[in-house]
Amino acid sequence: MPAAAARSGPSRRRDRDPEGRARNARPRDGLGRPLPYGQEGVERQPEGVVRTPDESLDEAQQLLDDGMPFHAHEVLEDAWKTAPEAEAPLWKGLAQLAVGITHLARGNTTGGARLLLRGTANIDPYRSSAPHGIDVAGLADWARTTAGEANGPAGTGSSGTGSSGTGGTGMGAADTRGAAERPPAAPRLRAGTARPR
Repeated sequence: MPAAAARSGPSRRRDRDPEGRARNARPRDGLGRPLPYGQEGVERQPEGVVRTPDESLDEAQQLLDDGMPFHAHEVLEDAWKTAPEAEAPLWKGLAQLAVGITHLARGNTTGGARLLLRGTANIDPYRSSAPHGIDVAGLADWARTTAGEANGPAGTGSSGTGSSGTGGTGMGAADTRGAAERPPAAPRLRAGTARPR
């Protein structure tokens, strides 16, 4: 038996969804981290759902307000994949902000701050003409402040490498470092929306 096969343990068939696409069926916790098979997890958002921009923003905002930024990222990633070409970087940036919040909540301050700044770079070009009432200026300011706080003296709890260089939203590997288990206060995706009490 080759050494690589011996290290990986018994072969496991790849999980597939009803359409036959590869999809990891492992349960996940509220921050999207994989749990052992058989353990009860938090249901993920369905993938590939086409929503209007308003529906995407409303659903993502509710998930952020509920402390579920990983799930908000899934909604925003669907919006990114179905957005008109001119808006795709905006939706990608919003998804990256949600991933950054997820990493911060998991205790990965370095990776979280990097993703917040990467998301900000993607949304900033829309600052002067933000579609769908998205508060680009407020989100960019919030992300820069939050990233700075995460990297400051009080935010040096993790020296993780984050998810640099992937170009995606950065949710590949599970982060198991000492998580805060609570994301930062949810930013407002649209101007004029009240924060829940």
